[in-house]
Amino acid sequence: MKNALYFKFVLAYAVLAIAGLILISTAGSAVIQRQILDSTGEELYKEATSLSYSQASQDYESASDLKDIYDICTALADYESARILLLDPQGEPYFDTGYSFQDKEAEKQQLTNFDPASMGTGYYQVGDFYRYFDQEMVNVMVPVTQNLYTKGYFSIHLPMAEIIARREAVLGPVYLIFAVLFLLSLGILALFSFSVYRPLKKITVGANEYASGNLSYNIPVSTEDEMGYLATTLNYMSDELAKMGDYQHKFVANVSHDFRSPLTSIKGFVEAIMDGTIPPEMQEKYLKIVINETERLEKLTQSLLTLDKLDAKGRPIHKTDFDINRTIKNTAAAFEAICQQKSLVIELHQESEQLMVHADLEQIQQVLYNLIDNAIKFSSDHSVIKVETSENHGKVFVSVKDSGTGISKESLPKIWDRFYKQDSSRGRDRRGTGLGLSIVKEIITAHNQNINVISTEGVGTEFIFTLDQAK
Repeated sequence: MKNALYFKFVLAYAVLAIAGLILISTAGSAVIQRQILDSTGEELYKEATSLSYSQASQDYESASDLKDIYDICTALADYESARILLLDPQGEPYFDTGYSFQDKEAEKQQLTNFDPASMGTGYYQVGDFYRYFDQEMVNVMVPVTQNLYTKGYFSIHLPMAEIIARREAVLGPVYLIFAVLFLLSLGILALFSFSVYRPLKKITVGANEYASGNLSYNIPVSTEDEMGYLATTLNYMSDELAKMGDYQHKFVANVSHDFRSPLTSIKGFVEAIMDGTIPPEMQEKYLKIVINETERLEKLTQSLLTLDKLDAKGRPIHKTDFDINRTIKNTAAAFEAICQQKSLVIELHQESEQLMVHADLEQIQQVLYNLIDNAIKFSSDHSVIKVETSENHGKVFVSVKDSGTGISKESLPKIWDRFYKQDSSRGRDRRGTGLGLSIVKEIITAHNQNINVISTEGVGTEFIFTLDQAK
């Protein structure tokens, strides 16, 4: 379901609103009614008690005294919107403020099974007051005593309809406030739709585009919140995946090219030897070419394996303390034969006899080998290659400088790319794989160090990288 999240949010919002309304109209109504009932019952009880104390000395057999009491009770009953009864000890009404004093209708209404003890110990009781009333009433009753003798009872009665009316008067503003809050809370739904749902829908569209292979799609969400960050991250991911796809295509094309060329040469020369096209006296020359092409394939394969290990983090760094000056001397010695052939000189410039660094010895040896090999390839005969070490503020700087052909400004940013070769490289030395500098960059980056290059066409090139000095 495409709009499941939005539907769930709206449903939860509706359920919350309905639940709130039900809660107010049931539990809230009951709590408010109980509060009003308790408060009113206590108030009526106090009024009845006051009447009992103030009228205890009156003579209830005297019509004039009863009339005076009736008038007082009528005024109080009108004020409380209630009815007041004065009962004799047996529960017979002396009067009922619901009737006029002379009206004898009240006498026809008698209390059934009158028992003052049944009123309990609370302030009030809800009921029909011994079937005297035909509706639910809030009833309070207080005895009138004089010299420990019960002369009668004052009872005050308020219809439950009045309690309910008071409850509804309180609930009215509560419902109004709830309605206002409900309408205001619609802003939350609008905010959710604008800031979460709409961006999320755009992100979902983008994810579907990426899944279908359209990595050029850009998710149009530019907010500064988490949704914007997610969209930016996904856009960046798609760009990187697109670059990776381009790189893979170029990688396969380059590997195919660099493997196909020597294999074609090997196949051609071997077939020519086998069918007699190349005479026996010339076979040694072409077999040497086959060996060189085989060595080139071996070097390419080894470089690819090295890069694969670096990419997959399968080649961990084992840092130790070692003398970088001695390592440079040993690495440079490996190029003695080719330097003699080209009449090249490798000069070592070192500030001290020993300079200790903290790094992976094997990997740094490979860095030095690749940089010196690169310098030799691009150096003209009878030139000098300088390898220099120095120390500054806990860092060791290693420089490999040649005076060869140099690198053009256009090519300089690309030299770290895998399989990248300048045209001159392809013509000058076909043994190159275009992976040497990529490996150097990967190793130095894995050491959390820096490597820079300075080059001028026709003047030469200098590579400078850093290492941590051993403590």
